[in-house]
Amino acid sequence: MSAQVSPIDEVKSTPWSGGKSPFDVEYGKMMMWFFLLSDAFTFSSLLISYGALRFSSASWPAPDLVFQSVPLTSIEHGAPLVFVGLMTFILIMSSVTMVLAVEAGHRMAKKEVLWWMLATIIGGFTFLGCQALEWTHLHHEGFWWGSIPNVEELKHLFKGGKEATYGTYAQQFANLFFTITGFHGFHVFSGVVINIIITINVLVGTYAKRGSYLMVEKVGLYWHFVDLVWVFVFTFFYLV
Repeated sequence: MSAQVSPIDEVKSTPWSGGKSPFDVEYGKMMMWFFLLSDAFTFSSLLISYGALRFSSASWPAPDLVFQSVPLTSIEHGAPLVFVGLMTFILIMSSVTMVLAVEAGHRMAKKEVLWWMLATIIGGFTFLGCQALEWTHLHHEGFWWGSIPNVEELKHLFKGGKEATYGTYAQQFANLFFTITGFHGFHVFSGVVINIIITINVLVGTYAKRGSYLMVEKVGLYWHFVDLVWVFVFTFFYLV
């Protein structure tokens, strides 16, 4: 005797019955999204504060003059955004390698996941190294947290405005720059540490035994968020 199929089951099995429920999300992934949303509010408040101060000021350090050198080279002038462009490229490429690691995890390709995760870690460390070089260079230029800059040394970084206000605005710029890029750098460093832990688990076969590389995907969400935030940091500090 053939099994009877109810009308409801028949409707559910049709191509027009819809796909997977949007609420059918793994708990850990949902919590990651909540964390990223709250973190996005934090970065937004910091960048909005910078933008409000920047556009309400009569004068401000010009990005094409502040970031016109390339650390560890003889290039001191005439190369605006070259170094930070390299930093951005490195971080974007690390996001690409993370995508490839997640894709390999879907195929349960352990070796590919391992190599792509290692590439992501290298990209993260390289970005942090470049940021350290940039901070060191700006410190030598006279910018630092809370320090009162020498106006004579920094006035060539301004375009227009009153020279009497240069010191105040340079100090405000330095405080916000090091705070926001430092906060982002902390996120990158945290992501690198987490990636190392996940890579070790991949190496020992933890996720292969579970039959899922979902943890790689969760970490991937965090890493892509860090990359996305950098796009806004790059726009606010280096382009505007």
